[in-house]
Amino acid sequence: MVNLWGGSREARVSGALILLSIILLGVNCWGQQSGAIAVEPGIQDNSFLVEEAYNQEFGVVQHISSFTRFWDSKDWAYTFTQEWPVPRDERHQVGYTLVGVHAGALANSGFGFGDLLLNYRYQLVGGGDTRVAFSPRLSLILATGDSTQGDGAGSFGVQTNLPLSVVLSQKLVSHWNAGATFFPHAHNPSGERAATAGYNLGQSFIWLAHARFNVMLETVFLQAQTVAANDRTEWTSALYLSPGIRWAHNFENGLQIVPGIAVPLGVGPSAGEKGLLLYISFEHPFRRLPDKK
Repeated sequence: MVNLWGGSREARVSGALILLSIILLGVNCWGQQSGAIAVEPGIQDNSFLVEEAYNQEFGVVQHISSFTRFWDSKDWAYTFTQEWPVPRDERHQVGYTLVGVHAGALANSGFGFGDLLLNYRYQLVGGGDTRVAFSPRLSLILATGDSTQGDGAGSFGVQTNLPLSVVLSQKLVSHWNAGATFFPHAHNPSGERAATAGYNLGQSFIWLAHARFNVMLETVFLQAQTVAANDRTEWTSALYLSPGIRWAHNFENGLQIVPGIAVPLGVGPSAGEKGLLLYISFEHPFRRLPDKK
């Protein structure tokens, strides 16, 4: 496990501020909960790194923003995702993901827009009210990022993910992911290209301390090829443990706002890396259920 207090004075101060923020936010949420009487909507589909297997409900859209900053590599990324249910059949969900990135390894690179993902998910098993849910996703990746600045792969690609959600008890839920990504003509910043593949595994436990306050522990493993030269690739790996919290603010008009914070810590091939993840989601109805006849 990475020692959050080790390293430079800047790292120790950053670690202290991160943990202090988590404690204060948790206390604030518990305080809000203690005065609540009515049963309110809980938090369900708002994980940070591990995808949950619950499609959007009929007439409800979700807007998700996430910002991640790593201290050692100097990498950071911002993502914005919208998820929409297909009208009258919430087994189908469509959406897109926009990415803004900075590659710390490239000294002269600044902020850049990354590749665009067009997403489709099918609720194959269960849903938000069942013990087990399974919702495979397929995404088309468009090469909108500048590969010479490390902002994109320089090629169209495809990605799949298999999210499985299992309710273990009244207070504990687990989520499991396995996925893959493929680019047939990926480029590196020097313009060399090759076909690349990548794999991802993820697992998380969510403790439902309250309906509107959750404690999370996510684990993600990534292994991907990078372009080393024309038609030659190298494998890289990353492994992170990410403890975090999330809480919800519910409004009478159906809007739910879910902020969150997490601390990704590198272990194994990523040992020594540490980061900060900030999250916020807005979920609200955009149409009413059809009247029953």
